[in-house]
Amino acid sequence: MRPSSNFKTLRLCAVALLAAGALLSARAAELTVSAAASLSNAFKELAPAFEAQHPGSKLLFNFAASDALLAQIARGAPVDVLATADQETMDRAEQQKLLQPGSRHNFVANSLVLVSPLQAGPVAQSLADLAKPEFKRIALGKPEGVPAGRYSKSALEAAKLWAAVEPKAVYAQNVRQALDYVARGEVEAGFVYATDAAVQKDKVKVLFSVPTQTPINYPIAAVAAAANAEDARRFIAYVMSPAGQAVLARYGFQKP
Repeated sequence: MRPSSNFKTLRLCAVALLAAGALLSARAAELTVSAAASLSNAFKELAPAFEAQHPGSKLLFNFAASDALLAQIARGAPVDVLATADQETMDRAEQQKLLQPGSRHNFVANSLVLVSPLQAGPVAQSLADLAKPEFKRIALGKPEGVPAGRYSKSALEAAKLWAAVEPKAVYAQNVRQALDYVARGEVEAGFVYATDAAVQKDKVKVLFSVPTQTPINYPIAAVAAAANAEDARRFIAYVMSPAGQAVLARYGFQKP
């Protein structure tokens, strides 16, 4: 006896529902992490070990300047975890009630350095040297939207050098873009994090560390609208675990 057309229809519907359920399950297992650009190499290395510990989970990364990441979340971007390079941006996320209460933690620290192209260019021994005419272009993140840029501007203002350096500024959309400007020899010097300089040590050299008025501590938190809140908590726990910290330390990050 052949199945009736109604039975065929029901079977097709059941198959469709199962497929839809599998698709939703697959999507639910995706964990979207929006992180500061300076974390890109370290977080990419963390991914396989985290996914191995949590079968079925798939990490998706979105790297950019911290301010841009916050703006995306505020506009409704589907993000589970936010990791920024400064406290100010995370404070604003908290004020806008975009974070899960109690999920915020400082997980690494960094430092600001001045770098120059490895093979050429003038050498600075202090911030005051940046006022010299041989330094024509100096890369830094745009202070209005990039934490590394804010740290740089603050350091120059404290040294009473911002007025002399600002006309030479070549602004970058994030700290990695500032690093690229230096690596390509498009500027004589640039402000980046120590961890960024280490990534391009074959193309840039560190001239000196730049003192900052506030410690450069990176916070991480689960986003209030996270579609995958359970894995968000697991990822935060992993980056703070000895295994996660060991990977971050290999890229030059310090304990907060």
